[in-house]
Amino acid sequence: FLLSVIVGIPLGLLIFYSRFLERIIYPLLVASQTIPKIAIAPLLIIWFGWGIWPKIIVSFLIAFFPIVVDTVVGLKNTEPEMIYLVRSMGANRSQTFFKISLPNALPNILGALKVASTLAVVGAVVGEFVASDSGLGYLLIVSQGYMDTTLMFGGIIFLSILGIIFFFIIEFIERLVIPWKTEKEEVLHKATM
Repeated sequence: FLLSVIVGIPLGLLIFYSRFLERIIYPLLVASQTIPKIAIAPLLIIWFGWGIWPKIIVSFLIAFFPIVVDTVVGLKNTEPEMIYLVRSMGANRSQTFFKISLPNALPNILGALKVASTLAVVGAVVGEFVASDSGLGYLLIVSQGYMDTTLMFGGIIFLSILGIIFFFIIEFIERLVIPWKTEKEEVLHKATM
């Protein structure tokens, strides 16, 4: 998950600021999502061995896409009038980015992080299904072989709890980083009642 954040957000920024990269990289990203990750897991074992790397790469590939896409979408949703206004007041590109574009994109980016955090758990399990002799995915495969439904449900429940914990950690960070979104959601909730 962390690797997908470290690579995904900067790549989203590059795609947003470079039309050339957007035309080249964006279609490749979309095409990469049509490939089932479980289908390439055996290739990852051949290339990277039977260690932790195939699991990390599968998890990365699954969690990476929503982060890149939502970073680009969030940055593109910035109203041009806001950018023109701060530029007319003398703001440079860096100031415009940190004062206007990034705060505007944060709800999208943090929403993507919520989705990606749960997908990273799924990716790790998929990696363990294919290339592991330990871990929760391996435990699920073993419990299936022994027809141990209690162990299987225990693993599934633990994985669900793990995904929920990651989701709510990002939700907590979101409340700290963008408190205005929470206030806006509360006002909208009251208005619809």
